[in-house]
Amino acid sequence: MNTLIVLRHAKAAHTPGLADRERPLTDRGERDAGRAGETLKQMGLCPDLVLCSPSLRTRRTAELALAGLAADAPLQLESEIYEAYPDELLELVGRTDDEVATVLLVGHNPGVHELIMSLTLSRDEDGFPPGAFAVLETGPWAGLGPGDARMLSRWNPKDH
Repeated sequence: MNTLIVLRHAKAAHTPGLADRERPLTDRGERDAGRAGETLKQMGLCPDLVLCSPSLRTRRTAELALAGLAADAPLQLESEIYEAYPDELLELVGRTDDEVATVLLVGHNPGVHELIMSLTLSRDEDGFPPGAFAVLETGPWAGLGPGDARMLSRWNPKDH
């Protein structure tokens, strides 16, 4: 079995005149991203590969989460994660090498939330707030599709 960790970027600032891709994390976002990594470490999870949107807020979230994990997994910036639909995210994850057992995907809503709901065939009324992550158990990366994952855990920074 493989593990897919889906992490939504942490809380970002809304700065007038700043391009969406350049929005930085707020102070709370910085703290939450580090806490997400620390929580994953406490859970005994460590990614073999990080797939990350190129936006500033996702890159910083990934950086701080990896620091909290004390992990040095390779980070691949993937432009297709930005504004991606769930099927596009599935296609990206599906290209992962078979040797990779654990992937951390850092992206944006609504795509990452819809990806989780599709993979687990669940209806999620609680949403997926900034800085939240879900840990999914999956089969092989290639051909991964709706209903092919089981939710192992979920974390929301507002609850912890």
